[in-house]
Amino acid sequence: MAQASVIDGKAHAAQLRAAVAAAAASLKSAHGAVPGLAAVLVGEDPASQVYVRNKGIATREAGLRSFEHRLPASTGEAELLALIDRLNKDDAVDGILVQLPLPKQIDPQKIIDAIDPAKDVDGFHVENVGHLWSGGKALVPGTPFGCLLLLRATLGSLVGADAVVLGRSNIVGKPMAALLLAEHCTVTLAHSRSRDLPALARRADILVAAVGRAEMVRGDWIKPGATVIDVGINRVTGADGKSRLVGDVAYAEAVEVAGAITPVPGGVGPMTIACLLRNTLVAGCRRRGLPEPGV
Repeated sequence: MAQASVIDGKAHAAQLRAAVAAAAASLKSAHGAVPGLAAVLVGEDPASQVYVRNKGIATREAGLRSFEHRLPASTGEAELLALIDRLNKDDAVDGILVQLPLPKQIDPQKIIDAIDPAKDVDGFHVENVGHLWSGGKALVPGTPFGCLLLLRATLGSLVGADAVVLGRSNIVGKPMAALLLAEHCTVTLAHSRSRDLPALARRADILVAAVGRAEMVRGDWIKPGATVIDVGINRVTGADGKSRLVGDVAYAEAVEVAGAITPVPGGVGPMTIACLLRNTLVAGCRRRGLPEPGV
């Protein structure tokens, strides 16, 4: 059997970012509107600093406005809520992104609940979650939506596919299940307490791994010819003492069995920021009562 085809997330993300940039240019030309994304970072977490910086660069490259708010790790919950309130009322801001994790003195759910759902480009507010599950107009979390776009590009129609999602987080697993249901897949949402995870995984035409455990999914968990979407990003140290990024799937084993697979890095990751930009553009159009861009 031939090796799996590799799903190039970088290339797909570049196409989406270009489409967002073109739509943003048209929006500015026709209506003089430039949607804005406000990113809020609390503390000095190095990974979060990199994410926020990259999001700012990507936002500006797409022709959108970028606002960055960097607060010290000692920031209190009331202070952060006051900033969210100001951003909710700011007409220049169409999307609000609060980088997680937050320092322990701040309840992340309180912060998520405080964001105007119309500006919740992360798609975490309960109102957007409800719209997603009930088939309404939701702003959908970027990572699972990016996974869906990769699946559509790889497979075309997903109707009737047996899909298994490993992981039940509010950020990836649950919204991924909702999106696959909306595509008319038969969906199993499995997790750490599911019985016989390998057997569940082997049923899947589409396997989405989002558990946060390095290389947990082995090659013999995968149905021959299945499409594998690896959401995991785990840093591991090899025998040579050097660290590297790996996914939740044992790639070297899986590529011998699957029909198509996303690599780590270079698979799902680039799609997350691209989908965030798309959400900011969509939110900007909705807030202004303008037609939504076809991206």
